[in-house]
Amino acid sequence: MNKWRVGFILLLVSTSVFAKDIQLLNVSYDPTREFYEQYNKVFSAHYKQETGDNVVIRQSHGGSGKQATSVINGIRADVVTLALQSDVDAIADRGRIDKNWIKRLPDNSAPYTSTIVFLVRKGNPKQIHDWQDLAKPGVSVITPNPKTSGGARWNYLAAWGWALDKNNGDAAKAQTYIKALFKNVEVQDSGARAATNTFVERGIGDVLIAWENEAYLAANKLGKDRFEIVTPGESILAEPTVSVVDKVVDERATRSVAEAYLKYLYSPEGQEIAAKNYYRPRDPVVAKKYASTFSPLKLFTIDDPKFGGWNKAQKTHFADGGTYDQVMQR
Repeated sequence: MNKWRVGFILLLVSTSVFAKDIQLLNVSYDPTREFYEQYNKVFSAHYKQETGDNVVIRQSHGGSGKQATSVINGIRADVVTLALQSDVDAIADRGRIDKNWIKRLPDNSAPYTSTIVFLVRKGNPKQIHDWQDLAKPGVSVITPNPKTSGGARWNYLAAWGWALDKNNGDAAKAQTYIKALFKNVEVQDSGARAATNTFVERGIGDVLIAWENEAYLAANKLGKDRFEIVTPGESILAEPTVSVVDKVVDERATRSVAEAYLKYLYSPEGQEIAAKNYYRPRDPVVAKKYASTFSPLKLFTIDDPKFGGWNKAQKTHFADGGTYDQVMQR
């Protein structure tokens, strides 16, 4: 056996000895399935090239609030990629994530954004063009339940913010509008993907209030030529957030790969995959490339004085006895 063959065999043996097989669990919210299915393959190939290690990422999807509860109750997620800052905060409050998690990554640990739009049936038979049309008599609305779905909370706050602006900050008038809107809600599923299935597959409702990325997926892939997207004049900047689950990654010794997994979301490759899945990328170069994909609109944020940040918004609107509970008392 010549020296070259001996050296090659030794290289193969050493590589197989030192390469590690690693598993991560990403607990995510409903409409990220397609995105992370693509991203996980690209990240695994990148990580193997960088380190020689094999990484397999398992996924769990559901309503963001329910997913946060499952992590609080002990599911061993290495990372969470959830719809709301407040859902990650809830996990941090139980000691499973560091309290300063939001400052560990750029853009307050929100590597991509979205907004809230409407999905209507082809031809827009109910002539739904903006938020006021959702409260008209005879309009059947589909939106998930804010108690379990992060997307539903964004939907609710987008509607509330528009109503406040429309009524010069009058909260009583905003609540009257929200009550009329929810009177038209026909089905409240536990998560955003279930709500999409109700609208697309079951054919229920005239309009689906949805994540922009979910609406594009439905219009372009789930029901081509059956649906149209209506972008309202004003909506909310939805900022899904990500974090390692410190308690789990330290117990499982997966911190380095889990952190690399989240950091790679900010890379040009990660941002490109996000944009292809209809999330608005943070990277300005990628954002410019995909600018024509997204309709322009006026966006307000959760830190706008009308909301005062997630902690205040959560208590005001979604805690027991909050405005959501009040409008649902029919």
